[in-house]
Order: sequence, then C-alpha cells, then structure tokens
Amino acid sequence: MSVLFDRIALIGIGLIGSSLAHDIRRLGLTKEIVVATRSADTLKRAEELGLGDRYTTSSAEAVKHADLIIVSVPVGASESVAKEIAGNLQPGAIVTDVGSTKASVIAQMHPHMPENVHFIPGHPLAGTEKSGPDAGFPGLFEGRWCIFTPVAGTDETALKRLRGFWEALGSKVDEMDAEHHDKVLAIVSHLPHIIAYNIVGTADDLETVTESEVIKYSASGFRDFTRLAASDPTMWRDVCLHNRDAILEMLARFSEDLAYLQRAIRWGEGDKIFELFTRTRAIRRSIVQAGQDVDAPDFGRPHLLDKK
Repeated sequence: MSVLFDRIALIGIGLIGSSLAHDIRRLGLTKEIVVATRSADTLKRAEELGLGDRYTTSSAEAVKHADLIIVSVPVGASESVAKEIAGNLQPGAIVTDVGSTKASVIAQMHPHMPENVHFIPGHPLAGTEKSGPDAGFPGLFEGRWCIFTPVAGTDETALKRLRGFWEALGSKVDEMDAEHHDKVLAIVSHLPHIIAYNIVGTADDLETVTESEVIKYSASGFRDFTRLAASDPTMWRDVCLHNRDAILEMLARFSEDLAYLQRAIRWGEGDKIFELFTRTRAIRRSIVQAGQDVDAPDFGRPHLLDKK
C-alpha cells in the first residue's frame, strides 16, 4: 500500500478508532497518526498500545494539519466535536465519521464545517460487542460494507480519495441517502440490539422467579442475545435517541409481525408457523452466501473439546 494521507487524526479511540489505527499502521496508509480522546486514562492506554504517533486530549489540537479526520465518538457527541475542531481544520481536509445514524450526524456536524473542507459522513458496518482501545484489531473491516451518505455538493475528488481509503482497508463501499440509511440500519442493526437488550433485561427480571436457572441453563439462543446486549450502553443509548423515528417505525412493524406469530401459536396454525420459519431460514443462508458470516457450527465458536 502507498501513503494516502499525510496525517490522519482519529477522534475517539474505541473499538472502531483503535481498529482503524491498527490497519492504517499495518498498511502504511499515512505518515502520521494522531489520536485524540477526552479521557486521559484511555489516551494513556492508547499510547501503551502504540496506536498513534502523537496523543492529545484536545480534538482541536489533533486536527491541525491533518488531511483526514475520522470522528469515532457516540453520535450524541458529534456536534460538540464538530464545534471543537472547526476552527483548526486545514483547507482541503476530509472530515468523516463512523456513526450508526446519519441524518442526525449531518444535522449536528454539517452546519459547523468550514466551506473549504470536505465533510463526508460514513458508516462502516463492522464491529463487535467489545469497546475501548483494547478491543480493536487489524482486519475488522475486511469484506465489510462502508456506507457513505454524502451531502449536496460533495466534491467528487474527495469522495474518491475517501473511497480509496476504505477500499484499502478491505471494505466494500456504497452510497445512499441519509434518511434511507437510517431506515435500513434500524431494521438490520438497531432493532436487533434493542430486542436483545429487552430480552436479556426480561430474563434478569425473572431471575428470582426461576431461581437463577435462566443464567445457569442459558441455551445458545439466549446466549447469543447476551452478546448483542453486552454492547456499549452509551453508544446504543445515543443510537436510540438519534434514530428515533426510524426505530419506532420498525418497532411498530415488528410488533405487528409478533402479534401474527402469537395468534398462529395460540390457534395451532402450524402451516403459518412453518412458512415463516422456512422463509427466515433462507435469509440466514443468503447472509452466508453474501460473505457476511461463515457457515460454521455455532458461528465458528471454539469449544473446550476442540482445544483438547
């Protein structure tokens, strides 16, 4: 790989930011990585891990002379970051983000961006339930989609440069309207997490009723829900608040479909239940065929017997 940007500033160094740092370093995509985060303890850990070349708790300081700035903070903090960095952005710099909601991020950040910089909202569809600088690892974005939601008048050359950056990380890049992005992500990402949080919360409420057997006898279905429910609470709180309309729309549709299934179970309508389960099973196969997961037993998890 060749150097694509002279200086890259990473604002926020959690799972996504630290994974970016690993790959940028591994692939030699920049001459210098600047890491910024408000927490002194997190910044110290990032330095111990060698994630950057320079470190600061000031986002404004971090973006000086940077030609690519990647904002990796909870979406609710987007506006405060935009206000802080606006005055120190050099002409021609590209500012992007990794937030899971796009209409809100645009509304928060775009008004504060100087006219001589290129603001290109983005969202890499990659991650785990882990958080913090230790959670990052190289290759997180390999084979995953990164979606751009460009604002009106976006410079095509800047768009091409940012596309080249994500493709260098191994990502596939697509573009869509911000509102459409938020509706799509509400069903494929936000709703599953909300359902997982709710199911695990219900199980926790039932712990005294079941004499702790919910946790003791956790089967694979409940266990997999707990993985989603272990995701960063701050990030997902902000997603719920900043993609409210799309999430509420999808929750309403989900509630209607759940009521349909509930009626089928109540009235013993096995044909309806079988048709639904057959259709959803095909979706799983399509995801595997699309390369977005592996067709390994138990999602490829290692087991104790495999290690012996």
